[in-house]
Amino acid sequence: MMSSNIIQENVLRIRERIARAAQAVGRREDEITLVGVSKTRPAADIRDAFNAGVIHFGENRVQEWEAKRGEIAGLSGRWHLIGHLQSNKAARAAHLFHSIDSVDSVALAERLDRAREESTPTERLRALIEVHIAAEESKSGAAISDIPALAERMLQLRNLHFAGLMCIPPYLENIEQVRPYFSKLRELRDKLQTQLHHDLPVLSMGMSHDFEAAIAEGATEVRVGTALFGARETGQ
Repeated sequence: MMSSNIIQENVLRIRERIARAAQAVGRREDEITLVGVSKTRPAADIRDAFNAGVIHFGENRVQEWEAKRGEIAGLSGRWHLIGHLQSNKAARAAHLFHSIDSVDSVALAERLDRAREESTPTERLRALIEVHIAAEESKSGAAISDIPALAERMLQLRNLHFAGLMCIPPYLENIEQVRPYFSKLRELRDKLQTQLHHDLPVLSMGMSHDFEAAIAEGATEVRVGTALFGARETGQ
């Protein structure tokens, strides 16, 4: 667990980085949403980040979020599932999160839609398609060739709000080598908007070490964990 002062200082530094990156390409800071990656972090750290102004949080596992959400039930945060979602946990995820940022198949999208309907929510479940942008075996996501059909189906599901795309590019020390992946996601989104005649405003891309490059390429949401909460302990 980190001290609240350190988390507050980290939030300020991240906000400054976001502002500089946005200004450098003629964008506004308020166009970019900071998603604090709170996976493996205790509820106290999430509370401290919320008190420092972070509203959106990303969790990787349904079970982990179930275990700690009771401790921060009073926070009016927005909870994102950013990790791979197994279809057998789709029903629980549809109840627990405001957004599923890692949809990668028609079957999963349809399960989420059915589960959301059964929970009689006051709002549709926001959903992003995770794109397997670099075809790495260790990463999940839908193949680029499958995106148009998946996107078209998601637009038909009345309990989902299909808002855009997400990707996790390779981790590369040279940030300029990462930028083409961000550019590729933006171009894919732009092409989809034209094909579907539907606005897809969200591009979730960029993490602690490369989010400035993602902002330069059009990111509207950046997922920041290490720069906010520090490095995860070994084994987590």
